[in-house]
Amino acid sequence: MNGAQSLVQTLFNSGVEVCFGNPGTSEMHVVAALDRIAGMRAILCLYEGVCTGAADGYARMSGKPAMTLLHLGPGFGNGVTNLHNAMKASAPIVNVVGDHASSHSIYDAPLTSDIFGICRPVSHWLRRTASAQTVGADAALAVQAARAAPGQIATLIVPADAAWNEDAEGAAPSLPVLGPAPVQASTIDRVAQALQSGKKTALLMRGVATQRAGAEAAGRIAAKTGARVLHDYFAPRVTRGAGVPRIERIPYFAEQIVESLAGLEQIVLVGSPPPVTFFAYPGRPSWVTPEGCELIYLSHPHEDAVAALMAVADAIGAPKQGAPVKRVVPDLPQTGALNSFSMGKVMARFLPEGAIISDDAVTSSLGMHHSLIDAAMHDIMYLTGGAIGGAPPMATGSAVACPGRKSIAISGDGATMYTLQALWTQARERMDVTTVVCANKSYAVLNVELARAGVTNIGPKVHQMLDLHDPELDWVSLARGMGVEGTRAATTEDFARQFEDAMKVKGPRLIEAVI
Repeated sequence: MNGAQSLVQTLFNSGVEVCFGNPGTSEMHVVAALDRIAGMRAILCLYEGVCTGAADGYARMSGKPAMTLLHLGPGFGNGVTNLHNAMKASAPIVNVVGDHASSHSIYDAPLTSDIFGICRPVSHWLRRTASAQTVGADAALAVQAARAAPGQIATLIVPADAAWNEDAEGAAPSLPVLGPAPVQASTIDRVAQALQSGKKTALLMRGVATQRAGAEAAGRIAAKTGARVLHDYFAPRVTRGAGVPRIERIPYFAEQIVESLAGLEQIVLVGSPPPVTFFAYPGRPSWVTPEGCELIYLSHPHEDAVAALMAVADAIGAPKQGAPVKRVVPDLPQTGALNSFSMGKVMARFLPEGAIISDDAVTSSLGMHHSLIDAAMHDIMYLTGGAIGGAPPMATGSAVACPGRKSIAISGDGATMYTLQALWTQARERMDVTTVVCANKSYAVLNVELARAGVTNIGPKVHQMLDLHDPELDWVSLARGMGVEGTRAATTEDFARQFEDAMKVKGPRLIEAVI
């Protein structure tokens, strides 16, 4: 057995079943090993940022790591953006990065790089394996590190000779999964007392707490105490819609957050850090916890938030069920020009139960969520690290993790251009993904941020840097060039017809929504 076979077999034995790869010469033996391991799915992505974004979406929906296969330092560097998002989301991922053979590194060949320096900023765990004899053991450690609660990025650098040498002793055994730690009983008691103090309280939740079991436990607490249940603006994954208690989304802008949280006397943090603004602005606060408001930790990210919420609900004598959201089926908006609110009504009307939405539309998605929060039950994944271009690859990964559910990417036209290659992978793999491109022909959020940042000397160069006209992007042609059916909706009637059809028919689809 060579080192590559030991590597891939160990990963598979440890529960890694999917590889999103963009390999090069140094990884050829690993590619060959993928072909020899029955059950390991290999998916080609045309850009490393799609590999890492797909692994992020897969991890958020499956709760377990996929493998990415990347080519040396520059290849890993191309994937850093969506690894940043994944790191902020605590998504478990195992990166396998090919490197030059050990004997070749001394010659400073063109692709030689500071590979550790490139990998380290987005890797919780980082190692360069020494040989074919150690690569299996290192792979098992990488999976264990990735799966450690709440989820980590593990990166294993594999020199080409460690892959091709045939002195591997076989695959290494899988290692125990380091699951979430229990929350202490004294913490449960303290939070239960705080919730019954009569103070104005909010639960601020993140991680697995915002999925269904956590939402239901928090809903019980809210029903008993009147506490608000919140999540931050870019939460990794939220289960919402009909049948699930509502979790309120904290606004984006600083002054809106301050207004939303005003009057709170205590905030119970459930796997979440305290609330802060996304950016700093002249004359506006970054720290938005109300003055005098106490911060109380129920659980830290590595602890079992769902079990803690259930324990608190039981301790305060909460009802067995909170108030679930009742589905609202909006009327179709009147025919006319599209905007995010009319799009949201259409999507809420036709969204199938169990759909998975990845949202990267920034300004355009604000209006959509007014209706989508009352749609059929679904999961939504937000742009957790704020690095745009995440929605199409995340939808690619969620389609692999949950093949029986419709995946929908909502993205801006500027953002979609970052990872357009995701469409090709969706076409090749016959994925059930609908991509909605909100085409406003600009980086619209930056036009808003100009004034908020205090910029007043706005001239033609400023507008040119934020504008996507001249030439306009032809999304229908771009989609078809990637093998995906593309249509263009310029009115609410167009969008309603196209979105309804996309929800009924399986397979990749792109809708350009002109707003």
